[in-house]
Amino acid sequence: MFARPLIFAAGLVLAMPAWAEFPERNIENIYPWAPGATMAASQVIADAMGKELGVNVSVVSTPGAAGTKAFQVALEKPADGYTIFDGYVAPLVLQPLLGQAKWTYENFTPLWSATSNSFAIVIRKDESRFKDFPSLIAYAKAHPGELRYSPGAPNGLPHMVAAKVMQTSDAVAQVVPYPEIDVAIKDLRGGVLDFMITNPGVYQTNKDDVKVVAVLSELKRASETYGGAPRVQDYGIDLGMKGLAPMGWNWWLVRKETPKEVVAKLRDAMGKALARTDVQEKLMAMGYVPLGYGPDEYAKIVGPVAADLQSGMDAIAWEKKALQSVKK
Repeated sequence: MFARPLIFAAGLVLAMPAWAEFPERNIENIYPWAPGATMAASQVIADAMGKELGVNVSVVSTPGAAGTKAFQVALEKPADGYTIFDGYVAPLVLQPLLGQAKWTYENFTPLWSATSNSFAIVIRKDESRFKDFPSLIAYAKAHPGELRYSPGAPNGLPHMVAAKVMQTSDAVAQVVPYPEIDVAIKDLRGGVLDFMITNPGVYQTNKDDVKVVAVLSELKRASETYGGAPRVQDYGIDLGMKGLAPMGWNWWLVRKETPKEVVAKLRDAMGKALARTDVQEKLMAMGYVPLGYGPDEYAKIVGPVAADLQSGMDAIAWEKKALQSVKK
């Protein structure tokens, strides 16, 4: 009399997804930019995470539409844990803020924060008019609009951070746009620019010719990626942006509908990967600071970023008006 219920129960067990066996195949991390240093940093984490899971975790370059193409591709994949969003700040927070994407950070389930890539202000090593950030600001105030600087492409995150710190310091300089900072630094060395915003990768390639006067980050370890250079706040000057807002960063995510059991396994594997000393050393050597924020800190850390980015956009508008006033 008990045979049929037992057979029925057994059938239910066989029909249910075997989440306890996850993962049974390789996992993809959908990365939003072209191959380069940041992709290599993500692959360091992916390799370590794959060892914890017993499968290969590959980082797949999917550039386009300021990072949003990667998110759109990932959103079309099943919510089964086999697709991870490499959630960089631009597609996750900035593009929705600009009205270029319909999602918000709340539409995803977080794994762990991955890395940050802080910006810094650099000058030529043979610069004689100013030797540090306070003297640079003093010179800019005394000669409004005279100094020329580049954040690379205009209106991007490096420009927002630069404009914000200049606004906070009540100093204005002339913005010179370049498609890439790799190109801009050649003109800095050649005397066309007076200072510029750089990242650790470009700094490492050109460190014999430039001097870092201010690291644009609150993170103490960020200065290590610039040879121990001082941060803006080390001078007692307000950066004007808090937390992760003034830097590039990524947080690995999955779709909201992903089963909890699968999320738990992915979180455990990524947490263990990021805790490895060899992984942290590799990332730091590449100029990327491991963040180490857990999934329970996601809303607290990522939530305020949008407001600070809006203040950076407002600072760019302030900069334009200030430059117009100088020209008059």
